[in-house]
Amino acid sequence: MEVIISNSPDETFLLGGRLGRELRGGDFVLLRGGLGAGKTLLAKGIVQALGFDVDEVTSPSFALVNLYKTNEHNVYHIDLWRIDEKSDAAFAVGLDEILEDPRAIVMIEWAERLGDADLSARVISIDIKGDGDEPREITIDVAEQNVANAV
Repeated sequence: MEVIISNSPDETFLLGGRLGRELRGGDFVLLRGGLGAGKTLLAKGIVQALGFDVDEVTSPSFALVNLYKTNEHNVYHIDLWRIDEKSDAAFAVGLDEILEDPRAIVMIEWAERLGDADLSARVISIDIKGDGDEPREITIDVAEQNVANAV
C-alpha cells in the first residue's frame, strides 16, 4: 500500500499519468472518494497516459460507461454514482461483457457501489480523501485477484 499527498489538481493528474503507464489489459482501477475529491481528474491522467486525448474524457455520470479506444487498450470508464446502492451494479453496466475483452482496462468511480463482485483481474484500489482546496491523501493498494473468479 502506498499513501501519496497531492497538493494540487496538477499533481493528481500527474499521478494518474504515472499509474496509467503501469496498467495492462485486464486491470481494474477502483476509485473511491467524495464529490469533488478528484476521481475523474485522476482518471483523465490515466487515460492520457494510455494514449487517449484527455480533452475527450468526461465523467460518465449519466451514460454510466464511456469507452476510450487506444491502439493497445479499450478503456472502460464507469461511474456508479447514479446506481442505486441496492441494485446489481455489475449487471447494470454490463461488467460480464467487459470482462470478456482481453484489451480492457476498467476504471470505476464510486467503486464502493460495486458490491461483492469478484474480479478476475489485477485490482488497483484508490481511495482519495479531501475536498475543496485542501491537499488530497491518496491511498493506492494493488491486489492480484484469483483468476478463477468471475463476476
